[in-house]
Amino acid sequence: MGARHAGRPPPIGAMLIRSPVANAALPAPEAEALACSDALSRHIADEIAGTGGWIGFDRFMERALYTPAMGYYAGGARKFGAAGDFVTAPELCAAFGQTLAAQVAQLLALSAPRIIEVGAGSGQLAVDLLGELERRGALPDSYAILELSGELRARQGEKLAARAPHLLPRVSWLERLPTHFDGVVLANEVLDAMPVGLVVWHGDDIAERGVAVDDGRFVWRERPATGALLAKARAVAADRELPPGYLSEIPLAASAWIAEWAAVLGRGALLLIDYGFPRREFYHPQRHAGTLMCHYRHHAHGEPFYLPGLQDITAHVDFTAIVESACGAGLELLGYATQANFLFNCGLTEVLARTPTDDPRSYLALAGAAQKLISPAEMGELFKVMALGKGIAEPLLGFAVGDRSVTL
Repeated sequence: MGARHAGRPPPIGAMLIRSPVANAALPAPEAEALACSDALSRHIADEIAGTGGWIGFDRFMERALYTPAMGYYAGGARKFGAAGDFVTAPELCAAFGQTLAAQVAQLLALSAPRIIEVGAGSGQLAVDLLGELERRGALPDSYAILELSGELRARQGEKLAARAPHLLPRVSWLERLPTHFDGVVLANEVLDAMPVGLVVWHGDDIAERGVAVDDGRFVWRERPATGALLAKARAVAADRELPPGYLSEIPLAASAWIAEWAAVLGRGALLLIDYGFPRREFYHPQRHAGTLMCHYRHHAHGEPFYLPGLQDITAHVDFTAIVESACGAGLELLGYATQANFLFNCGLTEVLARTPTDDPRSYLALAGAAQKLISPAEMGELFKVMALGKGIAEPLLGFAVGDRSVTL
């Protein structure tokens, strides 16, 4: 311990024992990574001790993912691709970004030649999207990446410099939302990583599930829900039968984030790509344990207290909540479709047809990756694309067939 702790007992976080996880097949982290996780665990436990012994799960999730220099998205661990914890659509194949470019090009022409990508991951989507827009003669004047992690900003810059150095002058990085923006905002798998409140419906009583420390471990504790979380939970229960003990998430942070963009956006659109459901499916009686999921070294499990800072923590998106927040803040719903329908509408088959077939191994690998993007058993049905905007009067090509807006 440092000198500032001398003369008094150590904070409860200093005595934390790592939480076990049911899946014993999870690979062990390296010593340095484990030390970072232990430090973050102590940091969170100190906060719990300083706030009366309890914090809401949304706060725990925020600290685990975004604590500067220690959180999962703010630290230095490699997250994306085969060497990370999960694979996103842009990492599967370049065809994803190349196909998305058709919709982006239309929106750029209808608004302004500027793009902001939120949470650009490895930078792969930026590389593929800019390359295809260049091929189409539709390059934006600027491509800004809104990224909180300095480590990820560095990696994105390295990838762009290696793969598209002549386009780097168009690219910049942001640490916060602009005060005004006209153009296209992209957010691929961003909403699922926003902190969520956990709620348990006990008949007429509604509890918030939070986190405490007991015997050196993070543990679940419930308190009566209050404020905005209680109001949203009551609204959810008002038009559906939820059995006693039903547990699920309330996406207050994501809804607030959408409202922030509504205040910023002038003429343009947000393109949101993520996994989730409309509300009637999200709060289905059979989904009684919620959708919370953790990802570590390509293993999925349900223990958010395991190795804080070294694993992703996610929840599916309630797209009805997103559109309610958007429309309440002045945005218009421009389209909502499955990822498969959206990609087909934007010309995925034409993009794949450009790939030479004289190298069967490479072509089959691309075809296999594309199949994951569109298969109902993979990403095609679970992942959705939603467009929200202002001042866009023309129908969007990505939703020409199979628009599911009526299901929201």
